[in-house]
Order: sequence, then C-alpha cells, then structure tokens
Amino acid sequence: MNATIEKFGHPASLVHEFEHWLVLVRPVQLTLGSLVLAAKSGATAYGALSPAAFSEQAAVIPAIEAALQPFCQYERINYLMLMMVDPHVHFHVVPRYSRTREWQGIGFPDIGWPGPPELKTGAGLTAQQLSAMAAQLAIQFRQI
Repeated sequence: MNATIEKFGHPASLVHEFEHWLVLVRPVQLTLGSLVLAAKSGATAYGALSPAAFSEQAAVIPAIEAALQPFCQYERINYLMLMMVDPHVHFHVVPRYSRTREWQGIGFPDIGWPGPPELKTGAGLTAQQLSAMAAQLAIQFRQI
C-alpha cells in the first residue's frame, strides 16, 4: 500500500478491494458517500499505471456508481483527480445532489450544487462513523 492510501484511513475506510484499485470512504465527507478510488500501485502519474489497472477501472466505475446510488441517491457524480497534496494516483468520488442527505442523524448538504463541489468544507467522520459507513457501503458492493 502507498502513503496516500494510508492517509485516507486504510484499512478502516476500506469499502472494496479490486486487483489494482481500492475503494475507500473519504474521512471528510464533501457530500454523503464521498469516496476515494486509489490505485494500489506506487504510481504518481495517471499515465504510469499498468494497462491492467486501466482495464480494471472500466469495471470499477460502474460498481462504484451501482453501490452509491441506493446509499445516497445521487443525482450526479464527480470524479476528481487532483493529486496536489497526496501524490499517488487516486480520484475523489463525490456524489452530487440538490437536497441535503442524512445518514445516522447527520445532515450532508451539497454546498456547491449545482456548481463544482466545495472542497474546503465537509463533515469529518469519527473513527466509528468511518468504519460504519465503510461496512454499509461494502454490503452494497457485495449486492452488485
């Protein structure tokens, strides 16, 4: 595992593991269901990924979307590859919606809707909430 994966709370944040990718709950939820799709390799450039990782990504994206839809009923979904602070290849997966979503009594508004997501806000999850959300989303992945 690389340092970027560890920063995003692995293994507690792990939702699903593919051969070349990990799906993690983002510890700070920009919107409900915000995830990190992280390459397991040490690549620090998207073009440096193996052909097998690119090929697998074609199956990973539909799986993410199928798992997130029943969880947060997103209206749109954004994939952001920023890699400015955390250098290893990863995407921030941000479900988007026009009305606040709730989970475990916490409201998750989409502050930037309908524009770009607001990256400087978000609800920080406790360790218990992070594990609970990861477990709940893992169930969604198993149902795909």
